[in-house]
Amino acid sequence: MYFRSFFDEKLAQYSYLIGCQRTGEAIIIDPARNSKDVIQAAKKEGLTISAATETHIHADFVSGSRQLAHDLGVKLYLSDEGDEDWKYQYTKDLDVELLKDGSKFSIGNIDFEVLHTPGHTPESISFVLTDRGGGAANPMGIFTGDFVFVGDIGRPDLLEKAAGVADTAEKGARQMFQSIQRFKQLPDYMMVWPGHGAGSACGKSLGAVPASTVGYEKQFNWAMKEANEEAFVEELLKDQPEAPVYFAEMKKVNKVGPDIVEEQSFPTIQSKEDLLKETKQDQVFILDTRPANLVEKTLLPGAINIPYNKAFTNWAGWLVKYDEQIVIIAEEEQREGIINALQSIHLDKIKAFVNPSLLNEVDLTTYETLSVDEFKQQMPNSYVMDVRNDTEWNEGHIEEAHHHFLGKLRDIDLPKDTPVLMHCQGGARSAIGASVLKSQGFENVKHLAGGYAAYKKA
Repeated sequence: MYFRSFFDEKLAQYSYLIGCQRTGEAIIIDPARNSKDVIQAAKKEGLTISAATETHIHADFVSGSRQLAHDLGVKLYLSDEGDEDWKYQYTKDLDVELLKDGSKFSIGNIDFEVLHTPGHTPESISFVLTDRGGGAANPMGIFTGDFVFVGDIGRPDLLEKAAGVADTAEKGARQMFQSIQRFKQLPDYMMVWPGHGAGSACGKSLGAVPASTVGYEKQFNWAMKEANEEAFVEELLKDQPEAPVYFAEMKKVNKVGPDIVEEQSFPTIQSKEDLLKETKQDQVFILDTRPANLVEKTLLPGAINIPYNKAFTNWAGWLVKYDEQIVIIAEEEQREGIINALQSIHLDKIKAFVNPSLLNEVDLTTYETLSVDEFKQQMPNSYVMDVRNDTEWNEGHIEEAHHHFLGKLRDIDLPKDTPVLMHCQGGARSAIGASVLKSQGFENVKHLAGGYAAYKKA
């Protein structure tokens, strides 16, 4: 058997390539929308990808299953569990096998058995793998998707918070409790291959270790040790992080079917006049992907700075609206990665790119970064804004601060002449936030170097 995992650090998401080396067949589990690296790895090993499957209708990224069916003609194995509201709607004219609890299928000499493990979503399933080609009669491991992570379990509140399906969070938590009881019956030696790692918003405290075992999770995962259902439900629903606004779009897209991505090139804006024209267009989002320490002194009026780093996709999902066209300021060598990151959450309306050098020809604006002492001196005459999440705020905050979560700053309602002192935990998010306010016409915006951590230490 051939086994390889692929990790998208911007989504904290795992895809898996499983191949039978005797027959040359392979399957991708929870494929990303752009699976070129997985396809290349399969070719290198002499494997033909004949199938794809996914553990549930994802909320945090665009599934690549439909794209693979279009590009490679693969067979899809998709869940047929859950209620009628969460059935796949793009399966007509595709080679699809719908799966229920107990369903079995094989890729060459590798067997997969389906366990219905609802809780995160009603249709969630897990796959138990047995390598019959290697002579095994018992299962090797389980692909758990967003059911069991290393050290945590999937959150059950996303349908309610992100997709707007009322009264589903507690129901999902109780389903999760029952699914956990079933998981605990699996042999301790079995490997656990989760759908996400640390950094995903699909759980509260996911571990950074890429795999685990059933026995290890039974001993150290809090959810396995809680025997009382009421206490379990209360703990699972407590202090879940904000559900990114783009999750609702992902749920819809993955249910009805993502758009097929075709090869295309994007123009580069060449003149100062054309660039300034774009800044005045309605429904155009000017996205500056350069590092914050460059942008704070060279910010194009109207642009929002989301640096191209591990957090890029998350904050793009929070701040860019799906009806907006995107003009991107970026170095040429980063553009392919930026395109893939945006398309991974269905932000497909990329209009054009801008070379950073063109900014030298236009009038720019700035925002200021303050030391802790400077920040404290200016607090009495300013509106102090904390852009951290709810959990961070509740754990401790500056007494004079007002809480405005970064992901919702584009909807803020404050007089534009308000002098704003902004901070987050370490300084990265408040830099993004400063550019958001500047794009909305706030003139006097400053943020704290080192954030609340530096303030508290001082």
